[in-house]
Amino acid sequence: MCALSWGWQGPYARTVVVMTDQPFTAADLAPLVAGVPGAWRRFVDRYAGVIHAAVRGVVQDRAPTLDVADLCQDVFLRLCKDEYRLLRSFDPTRASLVTWLTLVARSTALDRVRRKHHPTVEYDAVPEAAMAVPPDVRERVEIPPGLLTPRQALVLALLYDRDLDPQEAAEHLGVDAQTIRSTHHKALTRLRQHFGAEGDGRAATTVQPGRRS
Repeated sequence: MCALSWGWQGPYARTVVVMTDQPFTAADLAPLVAGVPGAWRRFVDRYAGVIHAAVRGVVQDRAPTLDVADLCQDVFLRLCKDEYRLLRSFDPTRASLVTWLTLVARSTALDRVRRKHHPTVEYDAVPEAAMAVPPDVRERVEIPPGLLTPRQALVLALLYDRDLDPQEAAEHLGVDAQTIRSTHHKALTRLRQHFGAEGDGRAATTVQPGRRS
């Protein structure tokens, strides 16, 4: 279990502007998730600045009243929750650790911003009809490994698994919405070419709902 007393006003204040020279590698994460003493503190000291910058970039214009340090703590809590379940999912073949942590931090901050602008409603106040969920009739298509580039697969996951729109996906990745649309289009083209005329219809029902562009 990770220790959460990293001292935002002590070590954190130094690391938001200074990073040590050698980055973590996949091998460095092994003792961290295994709970080796000192590994978690070393990780926090190394990457607090990356996470702080990502969180600040999200909230400074959208919700400047949110506390950046508090959100950074949420990110670290998310990383070590359930025996580092999220951190264990990091794949160094798909992105660098800095890029991955930036995505996690931005996602956490954006979730908080959305909750701030759209407060939750008491369960009992929601009409029963409003909670009805239509059946999912889409036929899922198994995409062979290697068919899509890592970026294309990530864009599809953000658009369809997480149900983000192109602008939200662009904010997560730090690119413009047109890049997301272009990557999305290329991914669909590749799927159509692979599955052929018959597979095209099946692929479209899975990865091309009407509202996507």
